[in-house]
Amino acid sequence: MLDRMIKRFRPETKSSATQGVIAVTRPAGPVWTPRDYASLARAGYERNVIAYRCIRLVAEAAAATPLIVSNGTDRYTNHPLISLLRRPNEADSGAALLEKVYGYLQTAGNAYLEAVRLDTGEVRELHALRPDRMKVRLGRDGWAAAYEYGAGEKKAVFAENDDGFLPILHLKSFHPTNDHYGLSPLEAAASSVDLHNSALAWNKALLDNAARPSGALVYQGPQGAENLTQDQFDRLKSELVDAYSGAANAGRPLILDGGLDWKTMSYSPSDMDFQNAKNSAAREIALAFGVPPMLLGIPGDNTYANYREANLAFWKQTVLPLVKKTATAFTNWLGPQFGGAVIACDITSVDALSSERDALWKRVSEADFLETDEKRRLLGLAPREGGLS
Repeated sequence: MLDRMIKRFRPETKSSATQGVIAVTRPAGPVWTPRDYASLARAGYERNVIAYRCIRLVAEAAAATPLIVSNGTDRYTNHPLISLLRRPNEADSGAALLEKVYGYLQTAGNAYLEAVRLDTGEVRELHALRPDRMKVRLGRDGWAAAYEYGAGEKKAVFAENDDGFLPILHLKSFHPTNDHYGLSPLEAAASSVDLHNSALAWNKALLDNAARPSGALVYQGPQGAENLTQDQFDRLKSELVDAYSGAANAGRPLILDGGLDWKTMSYSPSDMDFQNAKNSAAREIALAFGVPPMLLGIPGDNTYANYREANLAFWKQTVLPLVKKTATAFTNWLGPQFGGAVIACDITSVDALSSERDALWKRVSEADFLETDEKRRLLGLAPREGGLS
């Protein structure tokens, strides 16, 4: 695909042996995931079930929200822009393309769309581009003047065409310290993702060790031989690893030579609180993405009375603002190419908002001071033939 883009967009166009001594290690400083796209995507989307589900929920719900095309007042039923949004390219449907866009926004804070135009200037295809391969080229005024997309040694540069149309749409989340790139929810939740992943690793290690804390072998040798020799220490260590470590050896009795004594270690109450820490980290991840924890089955969340309320809040506070923002960006980008068409989200077709829609229809229908076509216009419907009545 990159080769095709390069052809289409030429410059002219388009990271010791022991003696009854237990070694105590001090906890080192935390090691956080690097704040680059690939590391965040691997630690978050690929390895963390909470972040994965949050991104999927937001992206799928937003992509399933229908988009409508109008002239600002009346809705079109047959329009070239409608066809483009339904089938933006040969490989993707409209929902599949938008799911990529919203997924990139949640993961990277940035999403890029490429518009492919014919020689006549007609926009024929739309493609979602990976954000980690895109760079913003700044102009003399310090703002984005062009975009560079590269994979390996191959690069494609996108700049404004002769008619002033920029074939790249850059969608980004608000970033308080960066003028050109957005801040993703995944980056804001990166520390909680690391904590949640570490808690799961702790659980796995605990299960691999018979679901109980480890212990220490204390050697009490005879006078003059208080310490194990290096060969004895290496042999003992090797036997412990080979014969007593792992889930398959859970509960196996330990056979000790003379002078060896097994001391079992126990967890303090603070050590055993990692489960609560894991659930707390999961709630923080969900909070960053705007997904009510109740929708993810995370215990300890009493914010909403029931699942229906949580789902309604998810749509009203997270999904709809995202879709409306994207629709406005589409309008500003593609509208002038299609005779000033306006793109908006059709909230009347969202099942999760049916109770809100029913309440709105009831209020509008009871407004006796409005004519029939005025009521229809408020509800986003086309006027009836014959005018107001």
